[in-house]
Amino acid sequence: MNNALRDAMTQAGVRPRQLARKVGVECKTVERWLSNPERSPRETTREDVGRELGVDPVTLWPKSVVASRVKTGHDREIVAAYPFRSAAPTSLWASLIDGASQNLTFAGYTNYFLWQQHPRLGARLATKAKLGARIRFLVGDPESDVTTKREEVEGVPLTVSTRIKITLDALTKMGPCDGVEARFCDQHIALSVFMFDDQMLVTPHIASLLGDESPMLHLRRLEDDGLYDRFAGHVSALWEDGRPVEL
Repeated sequence: MNNALRDAMTQAGVRPRQLARKVGVECKTVERWLSNPERSPRETTREDVGRELGVDPVTLWPKSVVASRVKTGHDREIVAAYPFRSAAPTSLWASLIDGASQNLTFAGYTNYFLWQQHPRLGARLATKAKLGARIRFLVGDPESDVTTKREEVEGVPLTVSTRIKITLDALTKMGPCDGVEARFCDQHIALSVFMFDDQMLVTPHIASLLGDESPMLHLRRLEDDGLYDRFAGHVSALWEDGRPVEL
């Protein structure tokens, strides 16, 4: 039994199902943490649990926290790696979206899947924008030659340009909203980057595979000019060269 976690939850008045919902995991996962002190979530989830319970994660999982804090090398910014984007739980995306408060950047070529997987995403983003968050969408140009060629490669009924237009329609339906911007760019066709404050999801697109079939990295910024900063710089350069979308 992880007595430290049990006591922290009791003191905070938080039940397993409530904690699971708040940190983006299944209730059974929290129950496994409680039953086995050797079972530890990944670093970002440990930190989320600590914030929710008002305690330092080191008191809950001392061995795992110490091990993660002494990790060295540039790969220490890698929180998790997935062989397919679809292998990452929807709850991960939800927790990153809901947990970010300053900067949310969606630099996927179509960003179509976001609207399918996350109910009321537009309203959630609009609320964040009103509270001061900067929200950016960098989407492919539906009329560009790059988009046309990609459609030929994929050869699927739901074309790239159609998926882009679904995102544009969703953004338009949000109405005028200070803090929400969108720009066209066709230079990120092979690399999608999604930023949530100091965390990031990166998908390099493989050959003719769709986005959810390509691998994905979950990064957390820990150093200057590390992996996070390199990808963030890439997005910033494309954003500066992008063509504004009128919403």
